[in-house]
Amino acid sequence: MFGFLKPGSKSPSATEPDTPSESAVPPQTTTRPGWTQRLKAGLSKTRQVLNTPVGDLFRRHARIDETLFEELEEILLTADVGVEASAYLLDALRKRVKRDKLTDSGQLRDALKDLLLELLAPLESPLDVTRSRPFVIMLAGVNGAGKTTTIGKLAKRYQGEGRTVLLAAGDTFRAAAREQLAVWGERNRVEVVGGQGTDPAAVIFDAVQSARARGIDVVLADTAGRLPTQLHLMEEIRKVRRVIQKADPTAPHEVLLVLDANTGQNALAQVKAFDEAIRVSGLVLTKLDGTAKGGVIATLARRGAQAGQVIPVRYIGVGEGVDDLQPFRAREFVDALFGD
Repeated sequence: MFGFLKPGSKSPSATEPDTPSESAVPPQTTTRPGWTQRLKAGLSKTRQVLNTPVGDLFRRHARIDETLFEELEEILLTADVGVEASAYLLDALRKRVKRDKLTDSGQLRDALKDLLLELLAPLESPLDVTRSRPFVIMLAGVNGAGKTTTIGKLAKRYQGEGRTVLLAAGDTFRAAAREQLAVWGERNRVEVVGGQGTDPAAVIFDAVQSARARGIDVVLADTAGRLPTQLHLMEEIRKVRRVIQKADPTAPHEVLLVLDANTGQNALAQVKAFDEAIRVSGLVLTKLDGTAKGGVIATLARRGAQAGQVIPVRYIGVGEGVDDLQPFRAREFVDALFGD
């Protein structure tokens, strides 16, 4: 029933084509800018919105007044920060201006940066994969979010840390998804457990059992992409989690939801739906190198703070290279937004 996939193996029952965003496996590169430079380049859309208009705003206003705050609110909304997070930041900024008697644009910029850092800091929580062996990571997300590509990058990352990795091709609905995962597996010399037209939960169950028997450090389990409104498919992903627990009662040890940063505030609905279905424990924010403004991360932080349950952002991606997926660091992220 199950086996190790090789590039070129297909399932006769899977006919849905892959999406362009997940179909391409990035080429290897030799000379590239450092992570900080790539992060700044990836967040250039948000930085342009925050920096240039704010600078213009203060050149047009001689003093800090309510009109200035109204225009600043528009700038934050344009940066995709969202209504809730923008209101929170502006209220805190007003209090900071009054408390510290701020008068010029440079002071307000620094105050805004500090407040944003305070808001995002709770999202920073590096993933520790040493808590169990095998450490089972279940990945979910809608089609096109970059889920399968993220799995390949994580496999490479954990290998670089000296860990053994096994991939579970649980997206049995799309032949292209298994093809792509097989390519990543071949490149990283990582075995891929998959089945042709089989139940995805059974595929992942087999992978977890195989990893336990062979002493594998990390299992990365792919699942079929789905929309939160597809209730019957959301039930299937619930089943995957239940079956994983049959293979290992302590698993999955991490449930990562992969979000395309280009979806903006729609990411909130995805987080809510997937969390209710499979209890999301971490987020991966991808494609920050495109047209995404990245401001939704502030809304995620604010919503989490209000609910008393912050879901950490484990990784962010700013490109197609294998090293373009890095742990989220709040200060590094905010510095890149403001060009520092």
